[in-house]
Amino acid sequence: MELDATDRAILRLLMEDARTPFSEIARQIDMSSATVHDRVGRMEDAGVIQGYHAHVDPRKVGLGTSALVGFRVKQGREKEALQQLREIEGVQEINLTTGEWDVMLRVYAEDTDALRELMFDHIAELEGFSRSQTMVILGTEYDDPVLPIQGPEDDG
Repeated sequence: MELDATDRAILRLLMEDARTPFSEIARQIDMSSATVHDRVGRMEDAGVIQGYHAHVDPRKVGLGTSALVGFRVKQGREKEALQQLREIEGVQEINLTTGEWDVMLRVYAEDTDALRELMFDHIAELEGFSRSQTMVILGTEYDDPVLPIQGPEDDG
């Protein structure tokens, strides 16, 4: 799907607050609510918009420890390991990477004891596990859920 400036403007507004009513989006971009509704529907159907989520502070729901985990996978076991990682509670993000690590994970746990259990009792036990390096996140200074999508004011 080719996105025009109006689609990008709608996306920016939804990323800033997914609960923004279509009528408010329409007002801000000078368009009818029905047209906004149709455009959002097309972007959902095309997979551009993949869902609507609440941005939750992990610490406020008991997940006070997070880490990045560089993970090596035994050759030929990649698909199996990736599927198993998806099923482990606490694995929040799975990224295929270049460099030293085949996979980079973001994981959440209640505390360091729970993180150790996650690493030793779940991740290290995977069939495709080769080795890993865990980097505990001491704090997150910036985490912007809004992607840098150009709006109509950015078009030449």
